[in-house]
Amino acid sequence: MYGPPGHAYVYFIYGMWNCLNFVTRPEGEPQAVLVRALEPGPGLGSCRGPGLVCRSLEIDRGLNGRPLQPPDLYLVDDGYRPGPILAGPRVGVDYSGEWRDRPWRFCLDSPHLSRPVRAQRRRRPPRVGRGGGSGGGGGAGGAPSGWPVSP
Repeated sequence: MYGPPGHAYVYFIYGMWNCLNFVTRPEGEPQAVLVRALEPGPGLGSCRGPGLVCRSLEIDRGLNGRPLQPPDLYLVDDGYRPGPILAGPRVGVDYSGEWRDRPWRFCLDSPHLSRPVRAQRRRRPPRVGRGGGSGGGGGAGGAPSGWPVSP
């Protein structure tokens, strides 16, 4: 993770899973993005978690430090433009104290996530009160607490 940007950082966790990160900051600044899930293409198994992503794509620590370019490991811009990007608390960091609930998990709402996004509250239509007035009761609606939706 301390390597140059545009490289893979692959580590082994829990004695059984490889996890893939993309290094994003200059060398010496340990910042990377963990690939937590993918929508699997034809012939791939489940990619609902970082370990399953690596298992399905046959990624292991042999790719650690490799540049994100062909032939080993690379990304392709296929023109897809996602809908709203959601931000919420990270998964599996209960040990991190005050950092646990920081909204540093960014994702699309997808059935392929390792942990689903909590269901959004439905906005209730305003009630029409008897004898005039709006009657209130509309509710806040929108994204649940901790999941701001990008514009």
